[in-house]
Formats: sequence, C-alpha cells, structure tokens
Amino acid sequence: MHLLTDMKSLDPLLKDMDERRIVMLGEASHGTHEYYTWRTAISKRLIQEKGFRFIAVEGDWPDCYRINRYVKGYADAGTDVSAILKSFDRWPTWMWANWEVAALANWLREYNSKLPLEKRVGFYGLDVYSLWDSMNTIMRYLEKEDRQTAESVRKAISCFEPFNEDEHQYARYSLTDHDCSNEVLAMLREIRLKAQFLDGDIEAGFNTEQNALIAVNAEKYYRSMIGFSNESWNIRDTHMMETLERLLEFHGVLSKGIIWEHNTHIGDARATDMARAGMVNIGQLARDHYGREQVYLAGFAGYRGTVIAGPEWGAPMQEMDVPEAREESIEAVLHNEYGRNCYILFSDKQEEVFGMRIGHRAIGVVYHPGAERRGNYVPSILPERYDALIYLDETSALHPLHMQPHDEKMPETYPFGI
Repeated sequence: MHLLTDMKSLDPLLKDMDERRIVMLGEASHGTHEYYTWRTAISKRLIQEKGFRFIAVEGDWPDCYRINRYVKGYADAGTDVSAILKSFDRWPTWMWANWEVAALANWLREYNSKLPLEKRVGFYGLDVYSLWDSMNTIMRYLEKEDRQTAESVRKAISCFEPFNEDEHQYARYSLTDHDCSNEVLAMLREIRLKAQFLDGDIEAGFNTEQNALIAVNAEKYYRSMIGFSNESWNIRDTHMMETLERLLEFHGVLSKGIIWEHNTHIGDARATDMARAGMVNIGQLARDHYGREQVYLAGFAGYRGTVIAGPEWGAPMQEMDVPEAREESIEAVLHNEYGRNCYILFSDKQEEVFGMRIGHRAIGVVYHPGAERRGNYVPSILPERYDALIYLDETSALHPLHMQPHDEKMPETYPFGI
C-alpha cells in the first residue's frame, strides 16, 4: 500500500508504469471531482516525464476535437475553453463540460505553447455516438476542400435524412427495411482513396477519415441496439480500440497515449462477470493487441462522498450522496484497513491477498443511492482486472458547467450508463 497525498506520492505508481506505451486511467463514476483531478495529476507527469503524446477520453470525437484544436493553439480554436465546452450538448453534458476539464485544457494549452505544432499533446474522443455530427463535420470541410468527394458524403447523409437525427427511429426502420450501411461504407472508401486536403492543416485528413469511420461504426452500433444481446457494447468498445490504434499510428511508431474512461471500460473484462456475458472492453482488447507489458490499467475506487448524476436518462443533473460502500466490497476493505487515500500496486507481492473475487462499486450517469446495495457492485478479481487500484476514502461531486443538453440527441453512454 502507498499513501496518496501529493504529486510526489505518485512516484511509486509512475515507476510501476515503467515504459508502458498505453496508460489507462479509470473512474468509478462520471461525476466525481477527485477522479478527474488525480487523473490530471498522473497525466501531467506522464506527459512531462515520459513523453506521452495525447489523452483520449470516453467522449464524442467532434466535441473533443474542438478541445484538441484549443489545446494545440490552432488559430480557429478561440481563446476561451469554457465557450468550447458549453457546445457539448449531448446528455450527460457534465462528463466533459466541467471546470476540471477546463483546467486540464488550459494547462495543456500552456504546455503546448512551448512546443512545435507537430510535437504538441492532443486531446481526443474515443466514442461512437456522433453519427450525424461526424457526417456534418465531414460535409462542411469537404465542401471547402474537395467538392467531388463531398458528393459521397451527401449520398450517405441523404440516406439518413428521413430519420431526423433520431437513432431509435433509424434502428427500428433497419429491422423492417433497408439500412444505410452501404452508403456509409462507400463514403469511408471514397474519403480514404480520393479526399484532398489542401489547406495545410496536418490533422485535417486524419480528422475527416476518423469521422467517416465513426459514421460506419455508429450506424452499426445504432442498428444493433434494437436487439437483446451485448453486441452494441462490443461494437462500442471495439470502435474505441480501433480509434486508439489510429491515434498511436498517427502520432508515430513510438508514441504513447493516455486513456480516460470508466473502470468498466478500462479494467480487463475477463476479470469480471462481463466475460460470462460475452462482453469485451478496451482494456482487454489493448492487452491482447499490444501485450500486457505495453498496457497499464489503473482503476479508481471511493468509499463515500457526493457525485453528479441523474435519476433517469436525460434528467437534470443532481448532486447526490454516495453512501458508505457495501460491507465486504473492496472499498469497505480498504476503508477499514487504511481509512485514507492510497493506492495498491498489484505487482507488490504483499498485495496477493486481493486475488479473490470481490465486489467493486461502479456508479453510472444514472444513479439511485438508495438502491445501491442491490446493485452497483461488479464482482472482480482485482489483480487481473488492473495493474493498480487508486483508492479515495471520501470524494466530492464534479463541478459542471451548467447548461441545457440537446433533448433530441441520444445520451452519451446509452444504454449502459457507463
């Protein structure tokens, strides 16, 4: 066990990460201040001391790409990060439109200002939800740069027009009539083969192709949601993994990346009951693809406190109490044993006691504190799920930028909550 008190106290954790190419930092909820601030502290050290090139998060690509342009100081990005974050209109807006992310973005912008453009640290979204936003982004860019290729995008958009950007309506329609998969695949092929990028923007081609890939995978994702299997979860995490691969390739052969996602995505699914349900996640996929020696998975846990969440899908955000963790959970064990902020490195032999299956709390964007003891705990073999577990004895709610989400967009993380 290592006490967690300040930046210096992270030294054993950074040493344990060694020279891993990918570091994934989890969270036990999407609405906890300390998860964001400790991930920021770890990310700063990885960037400054170990040369990590980007942070990629559980957010929409088009929204996060605007943050990317801001932190890299592109001329069209503006100088006010809060204005950029207020454009995040998919519920739950608080996941990325918050003061904690604003502080990180401003630090990245300042850090990057001393570097040449091609060496600046990026900020990207890994998620798959932005079907219409991604197609519209491609269209706006290609209408200026490559009108011929824009025609393929126009054909794909026209296929989706009858559904008025309603993912559920499209999913139901795809069961009984034709779908738009051929149109988005044709769009992706056309962009990869023919698109011209003439404005000198070094990320323009990558961004345009990524949005086309999102359209392909999002169409598949929304079509799969109408069923009763876990296919949509696997499509989503497989897309996240594909995006991570593309980011590493784009930034260079030896580039390193930091991932911010919920524990349920970054902790190896095979160490939980997800495996029995046939579900995979990005933590598992990255270990399989790059090898365990190249991937570091750090989960987070908290015993009690407050959190930002909603009582149902699309509901206004609330600050809710997080009760003391259930007895015999890992959170209760660490509270009773240590009662203070600390972290466990599972490479330490003395931590073998944690090798049994144990409940580990997971809070989603929809949360009911009074019903928590009947759910919210994922049976986990922690040394197999993570390389490290960061424990916070008392936590507080995130600080959202208060705004009204777009009522017609499918909520972020839907239908899983995490």
